[in-house]
Amino acid sequence: MTFGFKQLGRLRSWLRAFIPDAHHVSRRERIFGCIGALLGLICAEWISRQMIGESTPWFIAPMGASAVLLFAMPSSPLAQPWSVIGGNVVSALIGITCAKLIGNPGLAAAVAVGLSLVIMFQLRCLHPPGGAVALTAVLGGPAVVDLGYQFAFWPVAVDSLCLALFAVAFNVALGRRYPHRSQEQANPHRTADPLPSARVGVTLADLNEALDARGELLDISSKDLGEILAAAEARAFRRRFGEVRCGDIMSEDVVTVGTQASIGETWALLARHKIKAIPVVAGEQRLLVGIVSLHDFFIRRDLVGTMFIGELMSRDVVTARPDQPILELAKLFSDDGLHHVPVVDEHRNVVGMLTQSDLVAALVRTRLDEPEKTDLAMAA
Repeated sequence: MTFGFKQLGRLRSWLRAFIPDAHHVSRRERIFGCIGALLGLICAEWISRQMIGESTPWFIAPMGASAVLLFAMPSSPLAQPWSVIGGNVVSALIGITCAKLIGNPGLAAAVAVGLSLVIMFQLRCLHPPGGAVALTAVLGGPAVVDLGYQFAFWPVAVDSLCLALFAVAFNVALGRRYPHRSQEQANPHRTADPLPSARVGVTLADLNEALDARGELLDISSKDLGEILAAAEARAFRRRFGEVRCGDIMSEDVVTVGTQASIGETWALLARHKIKAIPVVAGEQRLLVGIVSLHDFFIRRDLVGTMFIGELMSRDVVTARPDQPILELAKLFSDDGLHHVPVVDEHRNVVGMLTQSDLVAALVRTRLDEPEKTDLAMAA
């Protein structure tokens, strides 16, 4: 009886595998994916018919599968322009060759698809509809046979090119990154070191090694996978440290200067208070108008002594709000190279100052408090 229950449980688990997981796709993406496929196929079919005419197969069925990838999955490596055009054309050429050399249509079709996969892998243009194109080249009937190798260019290349060009225009208009490329952030110090946030946790090298060990083809690039993992880690971090706000850890007694302060006066304040930046303000309410740092003195040292601080300051200032979670500033301090951020109220008046030291101290203090909170929870 026990053996029977175990087998039944395994059968249920096996059957559940046939039920796909829910798609984490927004309603907006679903709607635009459908609209894009509709308009893309209409446009590509019309252009192909105008160029080729209706005397030959001017439009082929595999373009429908290509449209699904181009508009519903534009970030997929299988849906990039080179994958669409290269994969379809290569598969068509292989299919035509197999049809000419192998007399058995069934065998020719199977060999065509297999060889197409080999070549698409080698040329980095893997595109699933290419398999259907190879089959069409073998089993498409007299119209395709009469075209011979011309079929690979008219209509396959024309259809693929038109569809890909429309996909580029459509996806770019929607603000999608297409052709899709991962967002790469350069080191602000212009060195070969990875960004600080990429030096701990799961790195791109770790992901690549794990994917190589897995050995299967996943329909996502390792860089995109890394971005998703980083976003998930940020959410988890926010869940743990999100209750700490900028107003909780900022310095409130902020040293400031006005725009008419002299270079010497400002330099003296930096030295006296052992700080690296001073907000530049206007009026009694200390309206933030700029910031000046040690960096500004050094990069413009040839002008020091001839200007007021209002001429030396940087006007484009990154700021924070008192109620803003400190997690949102972690990336600015670590990856963007900032060392200090003024905290302003809704009127942009300076109410505090945050530095890297403040952020590190807060994170360490929160981390040290965790065991104590856990012990109290267990005791309760």
